[in-house]
Amino acid sequence: MNEEIEFIIDSTKESMEQAIQHLRKQLASIRAGKANPSMLSSVMVQYYGAKTPISQVSNINTPDARTLTIQPFEKSIIKDIEKGIMNANLGFNPMNNGESVIINVPPLTEERRLQLSKKAKAEAEEAKIGVRNDRRNAMNEIKKADFPEDVQKDTEDDIQKLTDSFIEEIDKIYVSKEKEIMTV
Repeated sequence: MNEEIEFIIDSTKESMEQAIQHLRKQLASIRAGKANPSMLSSVMVQYYGAKTPISQVSNINTPDARTLTIQPFEKSIIKDIEKGIMNANLGFNPMNNGESVIINVPPLTEERRLQLSKKAKAEAEEAKIGVRNDRRNAMNEIKKADFPEDVQKDTEDDIQKLTDSFIEEIDKIYVSKEKEIMTV
């Protein structure tokens, strides 16, 4: 019985940690100030008929705080890279010099900062929903199992404490990202 409880709690914790990892990944793609190769993590490029992440068909560098350079492994896909960046709707205007694609990252306007903050908040809410769904699933598993009532109650309390700690961590991650967006 104890092993079953531990398994439920461990699998719930693992699922909640995955929600946090996903949130961190999503927030990394939201730019805040200076150029960062992770800004292009959502860009997909048509490469031999398949959609491929831009990082798998090129090198992405930041020569300075306001510039991204994308050096494709094959010069023939420069147009596809430009098209992929435009289709990703990141607000960038790529330029092509025949050998690479250059993106000048414009400074954030107040309106754009608010949009990015809203996007970060939406991502944090999605992570919270994921954590709450994991809690609900764990609670359902506990109810299905035939545990004594006091053990069931204690386990539910443990899962709620776990949920609260992950929600708190999500809030901290969001607040730090919002601060980063608004202060740069």
